[in-house]
Amino acid sequence: MPPTVLNSHRPSQLTRGGGTRRQFLKASSAALSGLALSSCGWTLANVQPTAPTDPNKLYIYTWAGYTDDELLERFRERTGISVVADVFSDNDSMLARIQAGGGGSYSIIYPSDYMVNKMAGLNLLTELDRDRLVGLDRLFPRFQDPLYDPGNRYSVPISWGTTGLVYNAKKLNPPPEDWDYLWEHRNKLSRRITLINDVREVMGASLRSLGYSYNSTDADEIRAAYEHLADLKPAIASFTTDAWRPQILTGDLLAAMCFSADASLVMEENPDLDYVLPKSGSSIWGDTLVIPQFAPNPDAAYQWINFMLEPDVAASMTERLSFATPNRAAFQQLPEEIRNNPTLFPPEEALEKSESIQPVGKAAEIYDLYWTRLTSS
Repeated sequence: MPPTVLNSHRPSQLTRGGGTRRQFLKASSAALSGLALSSCGWTLANVQPTAPTDPNKLYIYTWAGYTDDELLERFRERTGISVVADVFSDNDSMLARIQAGGGGSYSIIYPSDYMVNKMAGLNLLTELDRDRLVGLDRLFPRFQDPLYDPGNRYSVPISWGTTGLVYNAKKLNPPPEDWDYLWEHRNKLSRRITLINDVREVMGASLRSLGYSYNSTDADEIRAAYEHLADLKPAIASFTTDAWRPQILTGDLLAAMCFSADASLVMEENPDLDYVLPKSGSSIWGDTLVIPQFAPNPDAAYQWINFMLEPDVAASMTERLSFATPNRAAFQQLPEEIRNNPTLFPPEEALEKSESIQPVGKAAEIYDLYWTRLTSS
């Protein structure tokens, strides 16, 4: 299958202020601050709710960049409920906080797809009452019965995308078509490429380049993927999920492994940048809405989920916040230039060899061992 080179550039008003899908909101005065979101705007606050019971307040735990003032004010006007949000930087830190007792602090959490499976197995999630949900039938079929949560028993998808390479098309000729490009052109790319700071994504890309599954549990295959990456390590400038963006805009980097939503944003700022979904396959990621087992305000949680399933709400989020919606009805309401943007919405044939990240059981220890060796050496 030929490579899918994704080079559609969308209007600048669709950016979200330089945020990235996995960028953590840092306050200069604190290692971790909550983000209180209200009708008067975004204000920093040390939000440490302990089982709040106010029916007119909804506490959520989310990624930075997944809400804005317009969204929250619209929800407040509709329901009378104000939203207060904490943000987390990665799934593991989110899970650690929930396991440490944070599950009783929030009524909505935004875990990634594979984390839903793990959290459900740990009995941290509420099984959703489908009679209280409106709009599940608006989802694309693939999101109505996902592998990570059959039948949407615990979760409702909120966004999705792919992982690939954003690169400078003026400086890289030939352009990248697959993961192998990084190894084949390592001399030219030396210290001018970055990989995501995520064990499963990076090891998965190496596994796919060797012809193995992104979710391999075979110890020999995982070791081979590590050794393959160790050969590439001298050419890698850093492992980063978001710091690559200013570096590629200034020309310091030639290519960066990234999430499609971030690629879509950065391509708006520099027309020389393109995005490729590697032809051997990559990951298809997704983020979701779940209600934790001890949610203090489940009624408001269901109202939030139903609000997010409304086509016009989901469509406006895609336009303003720049991530792909799993909502078919919302997709149909998007402007043509966004529906035809293959960075956000790649064609089906481009996704055939890609996989969602799945739990790997005890093999996770092997991944972590090699990841520590790779990133610490």
